[in-house]
Amino acid sequence: MRIAIIGQSDFGKDVLDALIKDQKDIVGVFCPPDKSGRVDPIKESAQSHKIDLYQFGRLRNQDAIKTFLSLNVDLCVMAFVTDIVPMEIINSPNLGTIQYHPSLLPSHRGPSSMNWPIIMGEKETGLSIFWPDDGLDTGPILLQKKVEIEDIDTLGTLYFKKLYPMGVDALIEAVNLVSNNNAPKVDQDHSAATYEGWCKSEDTKIDWSKPAIEIYNLIRGSDPSPGANTTLNSQKISFYKSYLSSEISEMPYGTISKINQTSFNVSVNGGTLIVERVKLDGNPKLYVSDFLKDHALEVGDILK
Repeated sequence: MRIAIIGQSDFGKDVLDALIKDQKDIVGVFCPPDKSGRVDPIKESAQSHKIDLYQFGRLRNQDAIKTFLSLNVDLCVMAFVTDIVPMEIINSPNLGTIQYHPSLLPSHRGPSSMNWPIIMGEKETGLSIFWPDDGLDTGPILLQKKVEIEDIDTLGTLYFKKLYPMGVDALIEAVNLVSNNNAPKVDQDHSAATYEGWCKSEDTKIDWSKPAIEIYNLIRGSDPSPGANTTLNSQKISFYKSYLSSEISEMPYGTISKINQTSFNVSVNGGTLIVERVKLDGNPKLYVSDFLKDHALEVGDILK
């Protein structure tokens, strides 16, 4: 079975490496062009295994389409793809194209499908391996895996500790199902579909009048990116690595109520938010212990 991979970054590399370890016939790897001299990990892996590598700025480019079609691919595996893949490529493999998506489709279609379940306070999510069609994450399901969203999970832990390694394994499982002619195609229930766009900084501004749990979920679902943000002394500041305490402060919501060596507390509706890592706009992320060395912070400061 002749396999082509469209992918990038560490996830794409790990999928490629796992398929090679499984002795699959990889006839081509497609990844984005190098940026600022940085070589993509999947490119390095392809080159080290002497697999033909193709880098096109856009896969909709006619040269990209012709190149893909010339490989006579049996199966295309999409492993972390941010480009728009034309239907000429998706439909060309003899056995089809499969794609990884980090949500339980049809829920959370769209590009930020890991942020939103945490922000919305959901307790479960997962991944889907599906057969892409001409819609956005609308194709038939091949397989799905569920994971618990724990109360301490952030976007980072959910992805790197759960959905990333599980996703690599799931794609290999899916490839083997296709190879053995046992791969399902289960239509999605489009009436139950939800879609959210990119989770951007303007979507993650903290409203201090909201219940404490909603603020906490917003911070978790935006950590490490794009960061839940507020304003301190007319400067935009984003919060990471935060916790909730049931301790109630008499100060107004959004007020700094206590400052410690490694954290500061903010009064919230239903408890206290304990913040251990922050980022001022245009600056690197800092632990509060380092932030306090160069920035004035006082009890009573109001976040807006």
